[in-house]
Amino acid sequence: MSRPSDASPRGVFEREFLPASEHGLRYKLFRLIYHHDKPDERNFDLALIITILASIAVVLLDSVPSIKADWHDALYLAEWFFTIVFTIEYALRLWTVRRPARYATSFFGVTDLLSILPTYLSILFPAGTSLLVVRILRLLRIFRILKLVEYSGEAGILIEAMLRSRRKIFVFVCALLTIVVIFGALMYVIEGPEYGFTSIPTSMYWAIVTMATVGFGDIAPATPFGRFVTSILILIGYSVIAVPTGIYTAELASTIRGQRRTARCEQCGLIDHESDAWHCRKCGHCLPSPE
Repeated sequence: MSRPSDASPRGVFEREFLPASEHGLRYKLFRLIYHHDKPDERNFDLALIITILASIAVVLLDSVPSIKADWHDALYLAEWFFTIVFTIEYALRLWTVRRPARYATSFFGVTDLLSILPTYLSILFPAGTSLLVVRILRLLRIFRILKLVEYSGEAGILIEAMLRSRRKIFVFVCALLTIVVIFGALMYVIEGPEYGFTSIPTSMYWAIVTMATVGFGDIAPATPFGRFVTSILILIGYSVIAVPTGIYTAELASTIRGQRRTARCEQCGLIDHESDAWHCRKCGHCLPSPE
């Protein structure tokens, strides 16, 4: 397989992290851990994904009192087994790359560290008065699920679409907060403490619950005018719920279209192909070179 171009994401990664020498054990481990092309590389990814899922299952089972009471020792040993496995993997990732500090401070590097650090830190906090701290540290092990993102190319498309739509969603959230403040203050004046609207922040909580159509019922208007204002806010809530979804969907479609190109196959006439495709995905005929 040819080396990726320097302009591609893989090319940038190679330039930043590829070991200086392309021979020896370090380079072979780098290929095994960071590439996904050859069968052994894909088998490594599959084994790691299964290990991550199994470790998450242990965390979930450990939170069930009845299961923990019967299988405490087994779950404890399994947790340490997975921690040691992920520690070795993390050490190999740091050893094989050219810039260990750069990887350690990246998203995946921090995720790898969070997946193993709580188990080691729990040794420093014995049970008893520090039980709550231990629980918090053990809950952080759920960050292992974020390691799965690295093995999904589709996750990159979703994240990119989310980043591209962040400004529009930020403006939408600001408008939403403005509505919440206005209606919260209005209901505080209309209903007052007598009916549970004891402060503007409490009324803002009611406005959020109402606009989200959750309707807990812990605070409810009692006056006719207050119910009229509530009805307006409910209609506004139904109107704005679909806005962020539409914004994100539009950016997602734009991101996907950006990764495709229009090239008519001379053999079968198919037009839609991947941006880096050289052959037709339907008949295999060579496509015309992109201009």
